[in-house]
Amino acid sequence: MYWTKGLKMVLGKDIAIIKGNIAFTPSFGQLNIAENSFVVIQGKKVKGIYRALPAEYRNIPVTDYQDALIIPGFVDLHFHAPQFANRGLGFDLELLPWLENYTFPEEAKFQDVTYAQAVYKKVVSALWQWGTTRVVFFGTIHKAATAKLMELLATAGLGGYVGKVNMDRNSPGILMETTGQSLLDTEMFIKETIGRYELVKPIITPRFVPTCSPELMSGIARLAMQYNLPVQSHLSENTGEIAWVRELHPECQNYASVYDQFGLFGKQPTVMAHCIYNDDAELALMAKNRVYVAHCPYSNSNLASGIAPVRKCIEQGIPVGLGSDVAGGHEVAMSRVMSMAIEVSKLKWLASGKKEKFLTIPEALYLATKGGGSFFGKVGSFEAGYDFDALVIDDSSLEVAASNRYSVEDRLSRFIYIGDHHNIIARYVAGKKIEKPQF
Repeated sequence: MYWTKGLKMVLGKDIAIIKGNIAFTPSFGQLNIAENSFVVIQGKKVKGIYRALPAEYRNIPVTDYQDALIIPGFVDLHFHAPQFANRGLGFDLELLPWLENYTFPEEAKFQDVTYAQAVYKKVVSALWQWGTTRVVFFGTIHKAATAKLMELLATAGLGGYVGKVNMDRNSPGILMETTGQSLLDTEMFIKETIGRYELVKPIITPRFVPTCSPELMSGIARLAMQYNLPVQSHLSENTGEIAWVRELHPECQNYASVYDQFGLFGKQPTVMAHCIYNDDAELALMAKNRVYVAHCPYSNSNLASGIAPVRKCIEQGIPVGLGSDVAGGHEVAMSRVMSMAIEVSKLKWLASGKKEKFLTIPEALYLATKGGGSFFGKVGSFEAGYDFDALVIDDSSLEVAASNRYSVEDRLSRFIYIGDHHNIIARYVAGKKIEKPQF
């Protein structure tokens, strides 16, 4: 049993305290563990972690999770919400035919807000279930459906950025916008949603260069600057895609420079999904502009795209987080995305002649928490001043025999590889315990 009195106002201070085995990664590869310790939360923020409570906190009720693990909430930097129904479909195809045969027909259905709401309820419920506390969502071109996705995410108490997608060329007719209408709808979407929710905000979302004209890219870049909004898109996912971009923009040195010339590559906080085949000039530009990589190992494997050079990016100073990339990726669970990121990095290590080191469990945990969380600000860690986003993990069901006593680090590894949503017994976002969404 867990002793819990919830989050309370005590002595005029919005202070809450929880107790358990605390694990987090303040830097890439550094795992901090505080066994049988307390985390003090003031409002939304972590105040501190203590082995023994200071005297000033000793009369404040404690939520004692006993032997459970307490880790930061997971951050998913790249998720196509309208593709949720397509998980597991079309993986005998590469990216471009997969988009044509599966993705675009499904996304066209989101003109119907009733259909969109039904799907998006399942999406948001799945995020809660699997412990994703912050997410960066692609919606569709449909303004009303994308606003509904924001509403549902906010209602559930989760945090995120949600983008109305822009597409005005090289797209199916049913998903093709005119440049003017795309810009008008995007600005209306921004005005209607930018201040509506505390933890859910709009994000500028060109699908990718092949589907966005120069006029459209210039226009949405102006909106990003005018409304101080971040940007998300795709970069160098597939060799066919890269060749296509080269044909469309022969005046540009590389794929990244197309975004850059239109003001969509770091002038505002920017995350680019995949980044498998970037050349050295692109990597240098990404590091200079602090452009984030959303590494999506499941999708890159399912669609035979390749293996991103994650460690090379990090060593060059490029910020990196993880993405499920539903539905190119078939898993919502970021714990499984973590394990897949480690597994494909080992293949990369072998392919490099054992020169490019593979990812470790502390490194993967960093990518899934603070690495991606930093796109939201002070998110993804338990350092003082960070938003308290957390998962409480009861991993007792993973025990094999009472005599097996695993370290906290080993228990964390076992949860990542063989645990599931049943092991997550509590979720917190910005200091608030988040219960199962009731839609």
